[in-house]
Amino acid sequence: MVRRPLILVTAGMLATAVATACAPVSESGTTATPATGGSGTAAASPACSKDALPLKNPGRLTIGTDKPAYEPWFKDDDPSNGQGFESAVAYAVAGRLGFTRDEVDWITVAFDSAFSPGAKKFDFDINQVSITPDRAKAVDFSDGYYRVKQAVVAVKGSKFASATDLAGLRDATIGVQVGTTSLQAVQDVIRTTEQPKVYNQQVDAVNALKNGQVDAIVVDLPTAFYVTAAQVENSVIVGQFDAASGTPEEFGLVMEKGSGLVTCVNQAIAQVESSGDLRKIETEWLGSAAGAPELK
Repeated sequence: MVRRPLILVTAGMLATAVATACAPVSESGTTATPATGGSGTAAASPACSKDALPLKNPGRLTIGTDKPAYEPWFKDDDPSNGQGFESAVAYAVAGRLGFTRDEVDWITVAFDSAFSPGAKKFDFDINQVSITPDRAKAVDFSDGYYRVKQAVVAVKGSKFASATDLAGLRDATIGVQVGTTSLQAVQDVIRTTEQPKVYNQQVDAVNALKNGQVDAIVVDLPTAFYVTAAQVENSVIVGQFDAASGTPEEFGLVMEKGSGLVTCVNQAIAQVESSGDLRKIETEWLGSAAGAPELK
């Protein structure tokens, strides 16, 4: 995903940076505004022109994500409003591919089914899906659009809230969502002595922490800031850590295995980044990782 992990800040409306001279043109001949996130398209070659893209529904870009759609990735559980980091990124990519906002359709796709084997109903899915070798056997990923770290959240004053390293969390009962790299991080990096409690939805893990059913939860860092700010009263980020040694963890757009969109989507992401729009979106919806100590 991003080049750096960043912390949640107060979300405002995403500033639209559109140069209409490079915008797609509608059938009426008038200049159409790209979905959001800047001007120009990814049509560096005829294969990436809008009409040439191998879409699920001709002329329309179908994007999948889970429901509920959580902050700070989305806003008000509405992916189509362009607010929240991933909604803004999705529309920025769509604009670079030549789609206006009213040519984008959102569908609900459960988190773990997005990267399961088989045909997909979406052109791409955006839902904090980390790029991993195992998942890449079943689906195609875009280049990363956000680099992420994992974070531990606990209630202030609790036994594990003052942990200063990973070893201090080994005896904790940790809640985590099924099928996530957060779960893998608990098992492979923290290596708790007790099996983590696994929940189907992230909100279930959050509620378990709120109700004292677990000592802590592990989520990605931006989500951790949202949990402590808006979901669990008197909670604190114990610290952040890498999910695995070596290759940084990044989020990628998910596409059906063998998708003909990968090259064009990667061109679009590269344009969003090189134009500075990706950084603007990060700044708008996420902040810096200050205040979250590193756990080793």
